[in-house]
Amino acid sequence: MNPLASVTLEVADPTAADRFYTAFGLGAQVRMRSSEAPTTGFRGFTLALTVSQPATVRAFMDAALDAGATALKPASKSFWGYGGVVQAPDGTVWKVASSAKKDSGPATRQIDETVLLLGTADMKASKQFYVDRGLAVAKSYGRKYVEFAAQAGAVKLALYPRHALAKDLGLPIDGTGSHRIVLGTDSGPFTDPDGFAWEAAPVAATPTP
Repeated sequence: MNPLASVTLEVADPTAADRFYTAFGLGAQVRMRSSEAPTTGFRGFTLALTVSQPATVRAFMDAALDAGATALKPASKSFWGYGGVVQAPDGTVWKVASSAKKDSGPATRQIDETVLLLGTADMKASKQFYVDRGLAVAKSYGRKYVEFAAQAGAVKLALYPRHALAKDLGLPIDGTGSHRIVLGTDSGPFTDPDGFAWEAAPVAATPTP
């Protein structure tokens, strides 16, 4: 099984969302499709961008804010590095972070890796669910964090306790309705223990000779 073949955000206005993500610098990272599914509060996930240095964190944060995002946590230094959290106009929460605390050069728009963090109610059960579907565990820290192996350049899938994820993002844990995200796989549709939906990944078009 390809751990995570595609990420599709369900948004009320795909055209506006596409404009935002292009300005943010993520035009090729996510797909969008229209949805009016009811949703309130914390949606149970975040997409995290890992970059090389604080200046690059600020460049992505500034681009997001200029394009209409809301700052949930302004970029700042922490014990583990430097980062911040924004909420896109469509409601998706993005974390931008670097393990570096000092700049080593001018800011770039280079993303080192993208991680989809799913908040789970039961880490052990969710980890086993995905292992049973063929995902290989790359990192595991008990009930605190699990990351699955991914192909080079692909979005990584990781699990994090739901309450801890909400706290890390600066959000109340309460949330109801749709997650407003659908994950693509090459092994058929299913829904995980926390209600995240997986479907057959879109097939890339074959170039015409």
